[in-house]
Amino acid sequence: MCKSALHGFLAALPKCEHHIHLEGTLSPDLLFALAAKNNIALPPPSPEAAATTSPVNTQDPPDPAFTSPATLQSRYETFSSLGDFLHYYYIGFRVLLTASDFEDLTYTYLARAATTANLRHAEVFFDPQGHTPRGVPLAHVISGFHAAAARAKSDFGISALLIPCLLRHLPVEDSAACLEEMLSGGWFASGQLAGLGLCSTELGKPPGLWKEIFMRAKAHGIRRTAHAGEEGPAGYVTSAIAELGAERIDHGVRAQEDEEVMDHLREAGVMLTVCPISNVKLKGVQDIKQVPVRRFLEKGVRFSLNSDDPAYFGGYVMENYCAVQEAFGLSVEEWGVIARNAVEGSWCGEEKKGEVMAEVEAVVREWEGRGGWNGKLDL
Repeated sequence: MCKSALHGFLAALPKCEHHIHLEGTLSPDLLFALAAKNNIALPPPSPEAAATTSPVNTQDPPDPAFTSPATLQSRYETFSSLGDFLHYYYIGFRVLLTASDFEDLTYTYLARAATTANLRHAEVFFDPQGHTPRGVPLAHVISGFHAAAARAKSDFGISALLIPCLLRHLPVEDSAACLEEMLSGGWFASGQLAGLGLCSTELGKPPGLWKEIFMRAKAHGIRRTAHAGEEGPAGYVTSAIAELGAERIDHGVRAQEDEEVMDHLREAGVMLTVCPISNVKLKGVQDIKQVPVRRFLEKGVRFSLNSDDPAYFGGYVMENYCAVQEAFGLSVEEWGVIARNAVEGSWCGEEKKGEVMAEVEAVVREWEGRGGWNGKLDL
């Protein structure tokens, strides 16, 4: 819990999350439980354990992190880079096999975010190319997600959309085949998939490599977003907009390094999905204070605040709001701007936007009356 006098306001503020990877919500407890349920061998915690591991899994070197959920959680606290994180991230994929696994994963995230952060709408990424090579049908992921989303809507009034992300570290041809599979499955046309994203490491992988694929998606009326400006240079942000037709940019923190990029974002009204705790955990910045939250506000660059891979980074959406408040001491007025931009930048229908926007305005008005414009309240 943050120590700010505005903590109650931050907790009450209705939120929309746009940068959350479904697989990144897999907690160590659930990972171990699903591994046992599905008879999936995790890396052996020691050489002695490796000696008793089934031969089919002996490709994994011993890793003491897999002694228990607690030791795995401790290992997550020491990621040295994006690559280090991705090593553990993709191990987690192994335990996700059935539609019920994806339903459990999705519902756990939505329930937690709705009850602890007043999350009202979520737009959730998943990595189809991380599942189909393992023999997991995309229908399992999609049906499991929507079953959980329906339960969460009934239980908490939260809405959720599902967005597949193509993986940069795999050949571009794989991305093209993945899009074709999703198109042929009819999941975009039916609305079960809400858009197309691009993620994984940016290094040496400029957005333009996926131009033809994203233009095909655009021709089918599919909305588009892309990770850019996290590891890659600021120019990747404008490249994603120009070459991929990206309507949103995921991360984008390095946009602050180029005034022309900042101006372009403001003038085009393209929203960034900023993930402060993730930026620190993956060494993009050394401290939350280096995330350009105030600079974006001052420049009129739209952004929302998000958790990215919260089970691995130790911060769900509420923790990210608190971390930003601790670092910047924003006012009720400034938080109102962030919350409104998050609603307006969502891909849900106008009815849902209007509902959440009305809730935002009501909370902001209430806290304005407490004298909270400068972050100091008359309590």
